[in-house]
Amino acid sequence: MDIKNIKIQKPEEINFILGQSHFIKTVEDIHEALVGSVPGIKFGLAFCEASGDCLVRWSGTDDAMIDLAKQNAMEISAGHSFVLFLGEGFYPINVLNQIKNVPEVCRIFCATTNPTSVVVMDVGEGRAILGVADGKRPNGIEGEEDIVWRKGLLRKIGYKQ
Repeated sequence: MDIKNIKIQKPEEINFILGQSHFIKTVEDIHEALVGSVPGIKFGLAFCEASGDCLVRWSGTDDAMIDLAKQNAMEISAGHSFVLFLGEGFYPINVLNQIKNVPEVCRIFCATTNPTSVVVMDVGEGRAILGVADGKRPNGIEGEEDIVWRKGLLRKIGYKQ
């Protein structure tokens, strides 16, 4: 066994979702869930097939996001994992529930724009995602001013009233 740290390669402003599913049908079902829920969504999706031809299967609506998805999926190379890159201006919060409701989706490891490392265990023929390091460590506990800022931000951007 060999444990590897795979850094997600992407532009700073781009959000992505890393998950695990159980069937090749995932590619089409996630694609349909995305285009059916957010008009004009730009994305790239790649899925690591774990049997048969063992190919990185892919789909999407944006060539740059598709390329990112394929490259990162190949680097991770963990069976039945998928990586979804969202084009600039599109956010996981707008599609996460739709993705979680796709019958093949087993789990979501992360949904973020942060610098992310995927901890992978290589067992020879296959790989497993052990977890992710999403962003940085906390600098402390939020205070009253931080709470006011957080609540204000959520209302300013329309996520709370």
